[in-house]
Amino acid sequence: MNTGLNSQLSTEDVVRTFVEYFEERGHRRITGSTLLPPPGDPVLFTTSGMHPLTPYLEGRPHPLGRRLVNVQRCLRTTDLEEVGDSTHLTVFEMLGTWSLGDYEGQQSLHWGYDLLTDGFGIDPRLLHVTVFGGDDQVGPDTASLELWQDRGVPVELTVEDNWWPNGSTGPCGPDSEIFLWTGDTPPESTPTGDDRWVEIWNHVMMRHRRLVDGTLVPLPQRNIDTGLGLERLSSLLQGRTSVFECDLFAPWRSLVPGLWQLDQPSLRLVCDHLRSAMVVIGDGVRPANTGRGYVLRRLVRRVLTVLWRDAPSRQLTDLPVELVRHTSGHFRQDVDPHDVRRVLIEEERRFRLLLDRGRQVLARPRFQGPLDEGDFHYLHDTHGLPRDLVLTLRQG
Repeated sequence: MNTGLNSQLSTEDVVRTFVEYFEERGHRRITGSTLLPPPGDPVLFTTSGMHPLTPYLEGRPHPLGRRLVNVQRCLRTTDLEEVGDSTHLTVFEMLGTWSLGDYEGQQSLHWGYDLLTDGFGIDPRLLHVTVFGGDDQVGPDTASLELWQDRGVPVELTVEDNWWPNGSTGPCGPDSEIFLWTGDTPPESTPTGDDRWVEIWNHVMMRHRRLVDGTLVPLPQRNIDTGLGLERLSSLLQGRTSVFECDLFAPWRSLVPGLWQLDQPSLRLVCDHLRSAMVVIGDGVRPANTGRGYVLRRLVRRVLTVLWRDAPSRQLTDLPVELVRHTSGHFRQDVDPHDVRRVLIEEERRFRLLLDRGRQVLARPRFQGPLDEGDFHYLHDTHGLPRDLVLTLRQG
């Protein structure tokens, strides 16, 4: 895929260009929070840039005003099974802009198009957009449709794909998504018809609140909420075919293959999960059997399961502290990289002990046949063996 862009454009350049563009248009930069939501929030980790701003989208005045921009680190456990492809990461950063009762969707889309084409130099002919086509509750988003038609950008109308969020309660509204062509041929088909169209920016016109019974009521103010994944944008602007090939992963690509010989999907998973675990540890989480600690524990165990599949002697003590330092430095975490590395190594030790005990338990005659739910509960409650680990040991 050739966008004609400068492959030397760094991720830091992307961040600076994005933030300065919107600051010049009256947006105030808010400090991105850690992965941990505020106390009392039922969600384990921050999953999007708008998550910390929910009260202000509901109408509370923000101390910095009505136009905001930020860079927010996020973690999505829902994407764990997708990691290893070219676009998904467990921990990533989200570039975001907001209008809290200020400008409308057309202005947001105009700025977005201008930044992508003039600011980042993307060929407009490589862009395609989707727009909400209307349903039995809300009519089509004609304002967005007209703006894109005026600029000559191809438009695909959808319903479910262009309503955010789909199905849940709370703030919601139609959105318009901007896609970039990544194929080696001239652009063809549409975003829903060809996965070579990669979504890079979503603009949500947040005007409604969905109630428990599914009905929609107007929000106190009409908001705009936009978001685009930093690593995905950087890789595309740098002319790369995968997020793992952007500059942020350069140290990983340099060091990890020399430590462990892995196929490409396994290498991507190991790099992603170790990097994500480092960020989670840097934000103060420690391995545990529940909550955030269990997410961290699951990340580390998935790494070890992959590493030990072909060579059980592999160990995290081989992990260079340089990778920890690079990761914590990028995420601006004030941590000792040696402490982060020690947490990973200690979790590895615990997992080895658990595996040894698990193999001994599962060797008993009682567990030689098919396992039922009672067996899984017993193994978990009595021996601390989670279902996924039991299944892994049985497969081994």
